Amino acid sequence: MTDQKLPGYRFPLSVMGHAVWLYHRYALSYRDVDELLFERGIEVSCESIRTWCINFSDEFAQNLRHREPRRGSRWHLDEMHVVICGVAHWLWRAVNEHGVVLDVFLQRHRDTSATTSFFQRLLGEYHVPETVCTDKLASYGAAIRELPTLDDVDHQQVISSARCNNLIEQSHRRTRRQERAQLGFRQVRRTQGFLDLHARITNLHGSTRSTIPANDRRFFLRTALRSWRAVVQQVA
Repeated sequence: MTDQKLPGYRFPLSVMGHAVWLYHRYALSYRDVDELLFERGIEVSCESIRTWCINFSDEFAQNLRHREPRRGSRWHLDEMHVVICGVAHWLWRAVNEHGVVLDVFLQRHRDTSATTSFFQRLLGEYHVPETVCTDKLASYGAAIRELPTLDDVDHQQVISSARCNNLIEQSHRRTRRQERAQLGFRQVRRTQGFLDLHARITNLHGSTRSTIPANDRRFFLRTALRSWRAVVQQVA
């Protein structure tokens, strides 16, 4: 990875990119990342790591998003309750039939307007799916009826615990794990930025923790790490 330094930063991109990757890849605190870097002879403060995560997360997330194939004809949508500074929010999530996260969107409400906004975000990035699978929340059906683009979509509504909706329920678990590691989320804008990059890194490493032969898993891991290094270099 490049050792180029950006103006205003003391450490090279290789170090900053690795710190951001560690923080989003695993359920670590800034202090945990600080100690892992210290073990490698890199002395950096927790505040510096926090600053890197804030300043580079959006650009890294966009670079990863552009590298992802526009695949999948089936969307699974769901929303999870998130408290930020004592205020209730809803994190909307969409994954395709392969479990790949398409988008995450943090909103204050859980109504038709919020659902429509989320669909519009998805349609701005991806082709219209053949099937949309949701839970029984009435806002999904209302939003689909409001959007002419989705007129011919097969809308399947199931209970949240149904097996066909298990892909998105599993995706929620990773967010809960990070939420606990951070002792809760504190600011809406930074939470959105964090979850955007967290979703993209999860997609990048999607095959490295599945039940596949060790050689295949290591191959996918090497490929993912090469892609991450390329994404970091794009910032230069």
